[in-house]
Amino acid sequence: MIGAHAIKKGLQKNSMLIALVVLMLLFQTLILTTGRGSLFDPLNISNIISQNAYVVILATGMLLCILTGGNIDLSVGSVVAMVGALAGTLIVNLNLNVYFSILLCLLTGILIGAWQGFWIAFIRIPAFIVTLTGMLLWRGVALLILNGLTISPFPDEYLRYFTSFVPALDDKEAVMAVTLIIGVIVCAVFIFLSVFGRIKKMKKNYTVESFALFFSRIIIISAIVMFLTWLLSMNKGFPVVLILLAVIVLGYSYYTQKTVPGRYLYAMGGNEKAARLSGINTDKVLFFAYTNMGFLSAVAALACVGRFNSASPTAGTNYEMDAIGACYIGGASAYGGTGTVGGAVIGAIFMGVLNNGMSIMGIDANWQRVVKGLVLLFAVVFDVLSKKRSKS
Repeated sequence: MIGAHAIKKGLQKNSMLIALVVLMLLFQTLILTTGRGSLFDPLNISNIISQNAYVVILATGMLLCILTGGNIDLSVGSVVAMVGALAGTLIVNLNLNVYFSILLCLLTGILIGAWQGFWIAFIRIPAFIVTLTGMLLWRGVALLILNGLTISPFPDEYLRYFTSFVPALDDKEAVMAVTLIIGVIVCAVFIFLSVFGRIKKMKKNYTVESFALFFSRIIIISAIVMFLTWLLSMNKGFPVVLILLAVIVLGYSYYTQKTVPGRYLYAMGGNEKAARLSGINTDKVLFFAYTNMGFLSAVAALACVGRFNSASPTAGTNYEMDAIGACYIGGASAYGGTGTVGGAVIGAIFMGVLNNGMSIMGIDANWQRVVKGLVLLFAVVFDVLSKKRSKS
């Protein structure tokens, strides 16, 4: 049997995931009541993934910045616009090789991140000021590159990496079968890694959760994965952009949780002075966080121009707010040192479902902003009050 303390601990640990499930069920009920369709329509699920891919990518990078001490990057939306403008110029206007153009765009993102990281990490200008400057600077560069015009359309060779589906089959029954098989394989790998990790911890005499709670968590997560796989199989299969997101999320989750440099981010956010005295080069850690943010902003830009099939001067508007909001809603601390990539992803999905659900219900865009602002405020208030309770 699962003890009351174990249940309470499990609920606290997965509070945002539970809140996400409750939100989805609430919207599904309201949407069905109004007769406007279904939140769980297979096409709508694919749209939610495509529409919010940039939030997941940017939130992953933003989390690393926040971990270093509550620092944020206000320039990511402008970097998305600038790199998107560059991609449109290279691929559409100049007709350069797609892969070479993508490489140039990624290098540009890294250089932008390194430029901002230099001022923040080594000159110690506040991140807020540097990235606020970047917000204006890179948006201006984007406007200069595009000359106020939109570049489109992009070639199919480029679009297939961001708008196509796996498996690329015409037979609907074959698509469903292959998609479900992939889902089963994903669940099997997840279960194997979870069991292997638990056994490894037990051999080292680490504290592990009760078997009943562990088993329940595996069953629930596997059921959710298979349910989403089933929905996607009824449309066209897995969006290719979902594979890109999986690589990014899994890669950065491993980096932050399982590597020494990744743990440096948490150490710096917990107490930078103590981290420095223990031998951590905090300047390099901060520089890496912002250089990486530039890289992921470029990745998000490539995904966005692929989805919209155009490079626009207004691209990336308010993207920084979506990324920051996703991190805080997903459990990142406003003071740094606390948060996970998985939490940031849940926060991004939460924001995406909130947007999608309110849009389907026909709620005015202005009221949508009000709701999103209040949700973000409550998430930060909850974090601050939790910190005060833990100290008292």
